[in-house]
Amino acid sequence: MNYKLKVKEEVEKDLSKLSTTQKMLVLKQFKKLQTSPELGQLLGNKSGYNLSGCRKMYVDKKKVRIVYSILEEIITVEVIAVGKRDDMAVYEKAGERR
Repeated sequence: MNYKLKVKEEVEKDLSKLSTTQKMLVLKQFKKLQTSPELGQLLGNKSGYNLSGCRKMYVDKKKVRIVYSILEEIITVEVIAVGKRDDMAVYEKAGERR
């Protein structure tokens, strides 16, 4: 079953901060998410940010993370944030955008 990919508006800004190679790798992972959204690791409380129900997927040898949730009722994968882990920034963004 294929899932629809829903990308939050703010993710476009996240992607603009990545290198061209990293963007291409992220887009490849997006395609994987559409067919196998359970591939990512479950997140819970990450440095004080409640990300229960979210998952993370690594890109570019763990330099970049994709934070997303699976919306089973509408067969959709919602990408919440994309970015580097530096100072937990990607998790902070995801916590604010939920």
